[in-house]
Amino acid sequence: MPSLINLIEEDRQQQGGEKRSETAGRWQQDSMQKMLTIISNVLRGSASRNGAQVVSEAASMVVSSRSYADFTPEATFDIKKVDLHRLEEGPPLTATLTREEGLKYYRTMQTIRRMELKADQLYKQKIIRGFCHLYDGQEACAVGIEGGITLSDHLITAYRAHGYTLTRGGTVREIMAELTGRRGGIAKGKGGSMHMYTKNFYGGNGIVGAQVPLGAGVALACKYLGNDQLCVSLYGDGAANQGQIFETYNMSSLWKLPIIFICENNQYGMGTSVERSSASTEYYKRGDYIPGLRVDGMDVLCVREATKFAADHCRSGKGPILMELQTYRYHGHSMSDPGVSYRTREEIQEVRSKSDPISMLKDRMLSNNMASIEELKEIDIAVRKEIEDAAQFATTDPEPPLDDLCSHIFATDQPFDVRGATPWTKLTSTS
Repeated sequence: MPSLINLIEEDRQQQGGEKRSETAGRWQQDSMQKMLTIISNVLRGSASRNGAQVVSEAASMVVSSRSYADFTPEATFDIKKVDLHRLEEGPPLTATLTREEGLKYYRTMQTIRRMELKADQLYKQKIIRGFCHLYDGQEACAVGIEGGITLSDHLITAYRAHGYTLTRGGTVREIMAELTGRRGGIAKGKGGSMHMYTKNFYGGNGIVGAQVPLGAGVALACKYLGNDQLCVSLYGDGAANQGQIFETYNMSSLWKLPIIFICENNQYGMGTSVERSSASTEYYKRGDYIPGLRVDGMDVLCVREATKFAADHCRSGKGPILMELQTYRYHGHSMSDPGVSYRTREEIQEVRSKSDPISMLKDRMLSNNMASIEELKEIDIAVRKEIEDAAQFATTDPEPPLDDLCSHIFATDQPFDVRGATPWTKLTSTS
């Protein structure tokens, strides 16, 4: 490809015969426009010779040629009204988004989406084994919640945990390696899909609904320490009828714990629709004496604003609050579920075409000149590369040695022997 500097210089020389009375400002504007035209023409002529690499370089050059001043730095959007329970006022009906936030949310949601699709591929290749619950379709929940709290707050969820592991500070490389049971995994290859942890993130729990009372315990610690922190305790519509959840509501309300209960209602508990499993599908009212919100879980801004509102409620000492996020999963309940025996492919496609969380954010940013198509494509390319690199690591990193099987059970050496769990126990393989 000809040097960009040479092309610009040639263009300037051609302008030598033009009238010198032209103002500097007008010359700059014309020069920039011609420069972009030259780049476009060169790219069209070179694409057939150099293929996709030239197209990628072209996008980078066009984006870099645009000043940040060309983009809208901030915009305000109307968001869907939240349904309220035992609340006089709710979250605002508008949300302000900065360009920086928008690009960050887009990249994170796209990373979760591509990571889950890669996990699907590796599972079908029998590289990932065991239970595996994918999160694609629900990305706005994880990203929106994280946008409404801080990393010093706490979060615990159920077994559909890959997205939250990423938003809480885990890396794609660590998550993918954990899925394949490798030593570089975020739980050293011992947890797998359902048991991932990082700072202030407590999993990843395989027992339906059991994480909810654990979250109340974390919230109790926050109140006891007086650190102005809170805990987000998540569960699905399939767990919403568990008795232990109602017991936890009661204790949390009595003690005014700083906890946000969040029901991610993705419309199906395993293969059973909410209408067939619950006498009342208004999950945000299930707390009875606990205030509740029903939120559009496919809109990252709607989730973020509702989470901010709920967090302020908890931090002000008013006790727990309950949120229902109406969302949708594209995959089946787990990888053993094809996901089309209890719903139609047309239903899934309709949600994808009308309510996809990534497409919704992308359209908002493009229509308000907060980003360019080329810029978002560059993010897509970078994300795909990150996923592929992580998958390569996850398939080549060694598995943890057998001697490590009993480690990482206790924080420090325990003062007594625990059969089968002492760090010095020597194990041998019988296979």
